[in-house]
Amino acid sequence: MGDCVLGIKGKDFVLLAADGTAAFSIILMKDTEDKIKSVPNQNLLIAAQGEAGDRVQFVEFITKNLNLYRLRNDMNLSVKASAHFLRQELATALRKGPYQTNIMVGGVDDFENAKPELYFIDYLSSIQEVKFGAHGYGSYFSLSILDKYYKDDMNVHEALDLLRRCISEIQKRLLLSTPTFIVKIVDKNGSREIDLYSSEEDKDVMQQE
Repeated sequence: MGDCVLGIKGKDFVLLAADGTAAFSIILMKDTEDKIKSVPNQNLLIAAQGEAGDRVQFVEFITKNLNLYRLRNDMNLSVKASAHFLRQELATALRKGPYQTNIMVGGVDDFENAKPELYFIDYLSSIQEVKFGAHGYGSYFSLSILDKYYKDDMNVHEALDLLRRCISEIQKRLLLSTPTFIVKIVDKNGSREIDLYSSEEDKDVMQQE
């Protein structure tokens, strides 16, 4: 559970961030692992944290089934329905072969005036809609920062600034190495990866704090 996942809901978007570390035993295999999966043809992101095998297999299973639903019914599940489908699959597997993975689901439905939604789901299949959330050891250092500085209807610049605060604290305080974070945003125009630091000057300021 050394990996970290963070989520922030903004005015008309959701930001998700996950560390890029992939480890085996005490060995860091790479620091470019993408733990945030986009669902094809849907404004939905799934960020997962936990054992690598469970994380990859379960998220791929969910994304393929959401895409299959779209192909069969010629429409997407809503963000809320997608999150609850994911939760149901976790609950079904709980007493058979449980997945050791914690998940953040963020998205925006593709109808007019749709609001962004962010869901916190843990490996015991509990679910809660939240304004911000975190999984993993990084949550011990970031939740207090999110609680203090989060405000409703944040714009992208404000949300990225808050995310930088959290990541800076994780990298400073957490014993485990988390050198890189991948950040993605989802809004009514779809999902995409964005640069955590808009300029090198921002990065230098955060490292000095």
